[in-house]
Amino acid sequence: MTWTVAPEAFDSPVAAALWRAYYTEVSDRWYLLHEGRRTDPDELERGIAAHTGDELSPPDGQLLVARYGGEPAGSAGVRLLEATTAELTRVFLRPGMRGRGGAALLVSAAEDAARALGATRLVLDTRADLTEARALYARLGYTETGPYKEDAYAEHWFRKQLA
Repeated sequence: MTWTVAPEAFDSPVAAALWRAYYTEVSDRWYLLHEGRRTDPDELERGIAAHTGDELSPPDGQLLVARYGGEPAGSAGVRLLEATTAELTRVFLRPGMRGRGGAALLVSAAEDAARALGATRLVLDTRADLTEARALYARLGYTETGPYKEDAYAEHWFRKQLA
């Protein structure tokens, strides 16, 4: 089986399904850690609907979908924050697809997409409990830095200069 990564419309059925899976996982992880329960279904639906991903569409953004053996397996997005700085966001692989090299491939494709948008630097934020994500970013050359924006759930911020 092989990986492919290609641009995808943020509102396609594939993108919507991956966004739902991503949001459900990170929301449930937060609530399980802090409140010992999964996300309330109504709150989950509101959260998914509130973040459509329209900022991940051209000309100032791009959503990418990774497929493994042709099946949608994950996504990553970039969006310009300013002329030469883009934000990496929504990096996600379905649990059964992890450990097969797809995350590094997705991030590399997102870096290429950011360069195509004119960015020379990528920034991102993540939470302390998302240890796998933090390890991935460090392994891929991202360095931890101070906050570049305020977000109630952001606890770690990273940046990388793009060659």
